[in-house]
Amino acid sequence: MGDRHRVGVVGARGHTGAELVRLIRDHASLDLAFAGSRELDGQPVPGQDDVLFESIGPDDLAISDVVAVFLALPDGAGASYSAAVGPDTVIVDISADHRFDDAWQYGLPELFREKLRGATRIANPGCYATATQIALAPLVDAVSGVPAVFGVSGYSGAGSAPGPRNDQERLSDNLMPYKLVGHNHEREATRHLGLPVRFMPHVHPAFRGLLVTAHIPLGRAMSQDEIRARFEAHYGDEPLIEIRDEIPELKDGTGHPGVIVGGFETSGDGLNAVVVAAEDNLLKGAAVQAVQNLNLALALPEFEGLVG
Repeated sequence: MGDRHRVGVVGARGHTGAELVRLIRDHASLDLAFAGSRELDGQPVPGQDDVLFESIGPDDLAISDVVAVFLALPDGAGASYSAAVGPDTVIVDISADHRFDDAWQYGLPELFREKLRGATRIANPGCYATATQIALAPLVDAVSGVPAVFGVSGYSGAGSAPGPRNDQERLSDNLMPYKLVGHNHEREATRHLGLPVRFMPHVHPAFRGLLVTAHIPLGRAMSQDEIRARFEAHYGDEPLIEIRDEIPELKDGTGHPGVIVGGFETSGDGLNAVVVAAEDNLLKGAAVQAVQNLNLALALPEFEGLVG
């Protein structure tokens, strides 16, 4: 076994933080140095016999001996933590704070893998933005017009702070549209694909799982087989991308470590394509992708701790 790396999680109480703690526990090369949570301070970390949750502030990070920190904090809450971390310590920020910041490397490995090797400041993509980009990237050069993406996710995507989008009573037997214009993940996918995208998100009553259906206008007629062949060429060797002929359903992505993409359809004239992508918003949409990014940054096997 090679050297082990001590890493910390700030914001370990949240849904993504809990997944990170689990992935670190099962990782052959990572050790959990601390799990930051003011609310759970002093309580044992599940599955980590020798680690307690602790209240971690920026000053604590500044003197920590970890090689990497995951920031699993709400948007806008991590600036003081990022500033406290030395330049040689890797930060993987799971919030949206640096996804539009050229000083940070955007962390979607299937599209930007080489830029992530050795990176010390990594902006983890949004959950919807990940699935949307995976569904569109193989067709970017063929698009004519603006793809429209319908998205639906479980309420864990709204975080743990109470609000309408994680109110289980309100969501029961319901589908809730929200932020139908200018969603951050629309802007994010547009920026990193270099292609305008329109995105319509919805929340449904399940805890986790995410699905996007992308309607893609094409500049020339393409067959269903040609569309699928592009995805095979793009992702055929990617362990975390599964290509199916069948239409993925939301439940297919739940608990899955990667993205399932399929349901390739074309209109009668071949000038419009539809692609469906499913993922777990807490896994490839957050924690799995964060660990994948850290593996690349630390020159570890990219999929260590993520696939069997």
